Amino acid sequence: MYLFVVSAEFLERPLPRPTEEGYVAARLLEALVEAKLALDFLQRGLVRNAAGKAFQAWRAYMAALMRLELERLKAAAKSEEERRWLESTAVPRLPTTKMKRLSQMLEEVGHAGVSPYTAVALDLHDYQYHGPDPDGALSKYTSREEAARDVVLLISELAKGVEGLRTRVGWTSELGEALAGLRRALGFGG
Repeated sequence: MYLFVVSAEFLERPLPRPTEEGYVAARLLEALVEAKLALDFLQRGLVRNAAGKAFQAWRAYMAALMRLELERLKAAAKSEEERRWLESTAVPRLPTTKMKRLSQMLEEVGHAGVSPYTAVALDLHDYQYHGPDPDGALSKYTSREEAARDVVLLISELAKGVEGLRTRVGWTSELGEALAGLRRALGFGG
């Protein structure tokens, strides 16, 4: 019940600016809340809604990583224009159309495994809009069950990723409780 109250309250308040100290923790909390909502939708049989929430959770997680690694990403950028774009657009907005490239950039600065899971998130994003597609033209998933499995796979990886950032961000009790609730929902224990 606590996570639901936190979810509603949290999702209604504005995020801190990317330049503010609490931004990374806020995006991680957003990721955990969205992930828990995805699992709730799955339990209700609402796979397309779950896919959308799982995508939103991954996008929020990537936004946290982008801000956390902004200086390293700018140092690795190939041009001044790319550095400015990272700061002005990639971090504050994280455009869906650039998620694949941004995940590759995160891998280049040490976040191994982000790219393949970003591909799963983008596939789930397509599924949210098109549903199962036996022909594979509009969605990579031919059944609800295939998509549901990837929702759980993506959320499991997200939980591990957030756990791995515990010592790098301003960890709060709210983050700890949200992570523990998500881990319980996944069957990992608290």
